[in-house]
Amino acid sequence: MTVPLGLPELTPDEAAHSAALTERIHAEIVAEGGWIGFDRFMQLALYEPGLGYYSAGARKFGAAGDFITAPEVAPVFSRCLALQCAEVLQGLGPESRLLELGAGSGAMAAELLAELERQGALPAEYWILDLSADLRERQRETLDQVVPHLLPRVQWLDSLPDVPFTGMILANEVLDALTIERFAIRSGEVNALGVSSEFGQLQLAEVRAASRLVAAVRRIEADTGIALPDGYESEVCTGLAPWFESIAYSLERGVLLFIDYGLPRREYYSAERTRGTLLCHFRHRFHEDALTRVGLQDITAWVDFTAVATAAQGAGCEVAGYTTQAHFLIGCGLGDFVANVEGLELVQRLNLSRQAMVLTLPGEMGERFKVIALSKDYVSPLRGFATRDLRHSL
Repeated sequence: MTVPLGLPELTPDEAAHSAALTERIHAEIVAEGGWIGFDRFMQLALYEPGLGYYSAGARKFGAAGDFITAPEVAPVFSRCLALQCAEVLQGLGPESRLLELGAGSGAMAAELLAELERQGALPAEYWILDLSADLRERQRETLDQVVPHLLPRVQWLDSLPDVPFTGMILANEVLDALTIERFAIRSGEVNALGVSSEFGQLQLAEVRAASRLVAAVRRIEADTGIALPDGYESEVCTGLAPWFESIAYSLERGVLLFIDYGLPRREYYSAERTRGTLLCHFRHRFHEDALTRVGLQDITAWVDFTAVATAAQGAGCEVAGYTTQAHFLIGCGLGDFVANVEGLELVQRLNLSRQAMVLTLPGEMGERFKVIALSKDYVSPLRGFATRDLRHSL
């Protein structure tokens, strides 16, 4: 890990908050005999009640937070996504529901609902599953500002629906926050990278990997046809299969749509990518040191979309499409939205063009972000993958 340089100073309250969570993690390490896996550390750092990054009350999204997502930087993103949703929802019937996982600031939900209303394709209900109390409140405020008349249609869930429903499940930048196990290759053997503690200070430490992690790494090597070189470090989401089973079980019929930054397995675990993809976000600075500012920064890793496809198929889904964000948005009418500028002021036209560039240019979000669609008992083609479908690369 590199030492993060140039990060903003912490306020006394932030420092105290991070120290409290560090002490909680230290206690867990002691209880576990001096070491915990990176997946457990990540679970505590992000989701520990009252202290974890996503459980505490700090602002995370937008200019005042740690990062900006596509729905925040470019509202046209959600309008394009709404056209894909409208196509599916209309095909499923008037009683179909739409479930968004991890709705962030609520910007995507608000714009989606507004465009779905314009398209005459509102779902019977719009569900949001987000366990963060402060984010729920921010989502409610956003919806109340943008589409107050549609707020009664929105419900916040504490867990996945007990009874499988017909409709859609959406998740933008959710897969990258699932906990990961990190590993290193040492003389051909697989070691687990985790966290230990000395004099109250967290530090990286590695031990011989458990059989589950060894098996996951050997599957990667078998799939790619390459033995990972000595010193190679990366990560794998070993909990992806059971997570998808629970998600897919809640959907009886319809489409699941996931948008995130990631790669197919052969590219993800290329021999040249020797340090993995772990990345931390703190006030719009990106760095690799997960052990600093614990509880105050996001910790993510890129998504192995081959693993997503495999887990989804194991949960009874079909892969209905996979492409770049740029091609998905073009298939969902981005060009029409940008061209339809009648009645807009010059500043609005320029802003719309800027949004389109951020969303589609290879150096921005266009190539790094991918979209994968998974279906259950739904066979109609999806417009977002008509321009270019990359399923063969999985």
